[in-house]
Amino acid sequence: MMEAHPSSSSSDDEEDRRHLIEQNDRRNRPHSPAATFELEKSRFHTPNFNHINKRYLFAFLLLPLFILILYFSTDIKDLFQTSLTSRPESSSIISRMRESELRALYLLRQQQSGLLQLLPHTDNNNTDFTSAYNVTYSDLLAHISLNKQIQQALLSSHQLGADLFTLNGSDSGPSSLFRCGKVDQSVNSSDKRRSVEWNPKPDKYLFAVCVSGQMSNHLICLEKHMFFAALLNRVLVIPSSKVDYEFHRVLDIDHINKCLGRRVVVTFEEFEEAERKKKSKVHIDKFICYFSLPDLCYMDDERVKKLKNLGVSMGGKLESPWSEDVKKPKKRTVEDVLSKFSSGEDVIAIGDVFFAEVESEWVMQPGGPIAHTCKTLIEPSRLIMLTAQRFVQTFLGRDFVALHLRRHGFLKFCNDKQPSCFYPIPQAADCINRVLERANTPVIYLSTDAAESETGLLQSLLFINGKTVPLVTRPARNSAEKWDALLYRHGLEGDSQVEAMLDKTICALSTAFIGSPGSTFTEDIRRLRKDWGSASLCDEYLCQGEVPNFIAEDEKEKT
Repeated sequence: MMEAHPSSSSSDDEEDRRHLIEQNDRRNRPHSPAATFELEKSRFHTPNFNHINKRYLFAFLLLPLFILILYFSTDIKDLFQTSLTSRPESSSIISRMRESELRALYLLRQQQSGLLQLLPHTDNNNTDFTSAYNVTYSDLLAHISLNKQIQQALLSSHQLGADLFTLNGSDSGPSSLFRCGKVDQSVNSSDKRRSVEWNPKPDKYLFAVCVSGQMSNHLICLEKHMFFAALLNRVLVIPSSKVDYEFHRVLDIDHINKCLGRRVVVTFEEFEEAERKKKSKVHIDKFICYFSLPDLCYMDDERVKKLKNLGVSMGGKLESPWSEDVKKPKKRTVEDVLSKFSSGEDVIAIGDVFFAEVESEWVMQPGGPIAHTCKTLIEPSRLIMLTAQRFVQTFLGRDFVALHLRRHGFLKFCNDKQPSCFYPIPQAADCINRVLERANTPVIYLSTDAAESETGLLQSLLFINGKTVPLVTRPARNSAEKWDALLYRHGLEGDSQVEAMLDKTICALSTAFIGSPGSTFTEDIRRLRKDWGSASLCDEYLCQGEVPNFIAEDEKEKT
């Protein structure tokens, strides 16, 4: 039941399989590039290959030479260099452009040399075309890879050229094609959002119960509980730290009430005090289970025992108004919730709703489904927010790419999916480099649970314009550094959940974000970026649209 984050403890594979979420956008991906190459490879070995027009083969082999002549016989820099070389702020950009072009020239010459070796040999002015058919699959892959590097170098050159248009006071140049601009959320502005008013009756409560996974799952569970509480006109009770996480250490709970201008959430301690003024002890009057399978309310014996030890009693037996399986949740509507979970009892609970599918598009819109005056209701505490900002100011600056690289326990989880979401480090580096080219940022913030052997290899493969891009992680506490002083002074240092939320906040402040598909840690970062308006056109899941270029066999496939 675990969602891993940089400071999480280990979780077994079964828990990962049960509680990390699917990515809808991966279902419609194109067929594997590897499958496509395999098809192309088979074409080279079919009997019909000898009937291919020989002129097409020469065209393929000589095309890079033509590109080389055309590109360097046309001085692209002349398009904008004349009026700008005298500008001091443009000189460094022009220098970097030249570096990119020289790198492209070097790679083109490499490709030229390699392609010349593949040309058919001649003897007595007779071309031996049959030797041309000995082009191997690996030869093609090598030149495709090299061509990709050339494209990246030339793309970088044009991107730097686009910056010059900006320096000249014009936004009409090619920069509009390459900038990692913010996602336009005007269609989701507060006056156009679909929202529900949360006006709870003061003595009616919804007791939140979250069981699935770790903190990220529980935050999603709380967000959905807030929607249910709004629909049912009830005050939401935040779980006690004795049965759940210490939410008050990572969330700004008062912020939620301020955003709505009324008391809509209370801590367990506040609820307990109010209840004891009326009753002898805290009591849940009715437990209406949202899920009936595999267990009623998705409650385990351990959670029931913790509630009883907390002094919480439950009236009646667990029951569900419908058949609902956590593995195959049905899409439900507001009307479904109102008809099945409305009750006259003072205190009700509906169990873990992490997997619930109620008005998904409504719930997932920027700002969420509830009417309020803030950007988002569930956000990091003020101390964590300020600490994240101080870290960015100290180590990263305004422009940086954030990367959440989930690795621990992720290999088996991903390989159980079709397609897999666990990528070899070199392939992952190639995908990250493409984002770096578009974002043109000097540094990457890395949030990961990966081993140093993997992060070290990744670091050696990341570059932009021929220069290594450093991976920055949060360093161990050093009294000489003051960026984390607020956490230290308030006794929050060393708390794994605080550190996880700090990582999320830093990632949410980035220019562009690369997340791990299937991870709720990533999904919570994407939610914050969406709600804060920091989501970028360059945001994506790691190697989005690609299939891992190598996938290990399952241990059950062979005996």
